[in-house]
Formats: sequence, C-alpha cells, structure tokens
Amino acid sequence: MAEDVVAEIVASVLEVLVAPGQQIEVGDTLVLLESMKMEIPVLAEEAGTIADLKVKVGDVIQAGDVIATFE
Repeated sequence: MAEDVVAEIVASVLEVLVAPGQQIEVGDTLVLLESMKMEIPVLAEEAGTIADLKVKVGDVIQAGDVIATFE
C-alpha cells in the first residue's frame, strides 16, 4: 500500500537524500527543508521503498504538499 509523506510547513527544499527505488528505514532522513533560516529534516516514519519523489532542490513547498510516496 502506498503512503505519502507530506510537508507540515511552508519551506524550501535544500537537499534530497533519497531516490526512487531506494529502501528506507524508520528515522532515515528523506529531504532537508529550510524555513525561517532553520534546517528541518523530514524523517521516515515507516520502513519501505521510495516509489516516487515529488520535490527537487530549490522547490518551495506548502503545508500539505506531497514530498514523496513510499510503499
């Protein structure tokens, strides 16, 4: 079953640390965001495989935007 990882705040994407097809474990950092000059890691809450990435470095995302989908 596919699960979405969504943004909790408005932020810029500083770094993407995963790729489609990559296995992830609980606690792995998926992307690094920047908001109000603070770096915010987005961590995996479940283990699985990255199915799709919806962001790239430099993107500005809004709260609720999908960052990645994993299975």
